Amino acid sequence: MKKSIKTILIIIVSFGVYFILDDKYFKSLRDLIFDFTNQFGVSHILTYSISGIPLIMGTLIINKKSGFLKGLGLNGSIFRGFLFALICTLPMYIGFSFIFDFNTDISINAILISVVAASFFEEIFFRGFLFGLIYRKTNLGFIPSVFFGAMYFGILHLYQSTELLELLGIFSITFLGGILFAWVFTEWKFNIWVPIFIHALMNFSWELFSVSENALGGVYSNIFRFSTMGLIIGLTVLLKKKNGLKLSVNKSNLLKSNSLKK
Repeated sequence: MKKSIKTILIIIVSFGVYFILDDKYFKSLRDLIFDFTNQFGVSHILTYSISGIPLIMGTLIINKKSGFLKGLGLNGSIFRGFLFALICTLPMYIGFSFIFDFNTDISINAILISVVAASFFEEIFFRGFLFGLIYRKTNLGFIPSVFFGAMYFGILHLYQSTELLELLGIFSITFLGGILFAWVFTEWKFNIWVPIFIHALMNFSWELFSVSENALGGVYSNIFRFSTMGLIIGLTVLLKKKNGLKLSVNKSNLLKSNSLKK
């Protein structure tokens, strides 16, 4: 119990420092780096790398024995993560290609910011650190471990609109996405590359085609998006059953777990 409390305090302090520094200095630091790189997307990625230092330090403190990479799930199979994500996002690419026009205005900055940086850093920060370390290193169950991160993940996307109904829709879809990414991260033995590539390929489909100006989308875009989400869940469950494995997230550990997860 004492170890769990200590771990939670380290996570709160680390994420709190990250949040304050990110909120106050991200834009000014990015502008400073841009003066040297003269490339906005690269500057965005470098700034994310620097702003995440408090989380890296927190991970190293909590995961002394097994190290930084294992602590955040970065030691998992990159190829397996990409292959699974590619299969699962095919409905979005195939469906969007029939319904929407190809985005001729797509830029390298959009790809670096919305695809590369958003998927990699958001999954590392929210799923690997904020959810993963709480769930794996404390006795808290899945629901309390995932709730705050999913809430913050949803709030993070509210800049995309000012209309109340759109804001509610954007929050709901990104909140659910945060829970799904945490679930698939857990079921794939804490291989962070699985949610990273799912996130990246879903975002890239949004950029590659003229789907929507925000994360909510319309009827057709959500039909294909929910098809992808259903495929993520369905294939994960089928692969578990095929290999004779039980689901890692079940009724016994939704609220509390008596043993730490690996």
